[in-house]
Amino acid sequence: MRVTLLGCGSSAGVPQIGGADGQGAWGACDPTDPRNRRTRSAILVEAPDGERLLVDAGPDLRNQLLAAGVGGVDALIFTHDHADHIMGVDELRIVNRNIGRGLAAHALPATLDALQRRFDYAFLPATPPAFFRPALTPAPVRPGQSAILAGMRVGFLSQDHAVMETLGLRIGRFAYSTDLVRMPEATLAALHGLDTWVVACFQREPHRVHANLGQVLDWVAELRPRRTVLTHMGPDMDFAWLERTLPPGIEPGRDGMVIEVPDEEALG
Repeated sequence: MRVTLLGCGSSAGVPQIGGADGQGAWGACDPTDPRNRRTRSAILVEAPDGERLLVDAGPDLRNQLLAAGVGGVDALIFTHDHADHIMGVDELRIVNRNIGRGLAAHALPATLDALQRRFDYAFLPATPPAFFRPALTPAPVRPGQSAILAGMRVGFLSQDHAVMETLGLRIGRFAYSTDLVRMPEATLAALHGLDTWVVACFQREPHRVHANLGQVLDWVAELRPRRTVLTHMGPDMDFAWLERTLPPGIEPGRDGMVIEVPDEEALG
């Protein structure tokens, strides 16, 4: 199984627009290091047979898919309805055109309600072959359930983002956990036995709705995955500083990073 980090930035990306110095808000990130340039968080999971699962469609989706050389996907998940995870819905119109069909949008019921309010036209009947608008159908899922998507069995996990519940994913011995500040006990238990974990880590100090570095290190100490990759990082998280500081087995992600996960259990 192959996982591509299409983007690993937080809601404003890195650098953020503007900034007190008028030069763009890089924060603690070195602007000369291209690994610090981060688009909004999304991943692409590719099964051994080549089928692809897209997780989230943020405002940078067009450039992310172009950079990855990907024109079509076989399945779609939304982790929650915050703008940095859904505002690329219109870019899915060309994906629909390329694959010649609509896509089921797998998400929590509350997320689907928000998507259908904000993008009502995307849930109208499809218009093949031209696809004048995105073509999605609601596919509600709930934590504790699983489904075969893009040829892989995906388990759905509950996460606490303080302002809403978000959706975590486990596929065999790989897991993806973005946008959370607390981990329900049942979810933490379900994440034992991982080979590779991609987890959101917004900044060094505590935050009201996002996990910080200390929390993530505590989770890793309990779960003990072979490899942990940080994502959804803000301007506080300089790549080189993280490389120097993080313990073995934990590393910062970067846009376009490809992770090979040795996991036969991922197949449904």
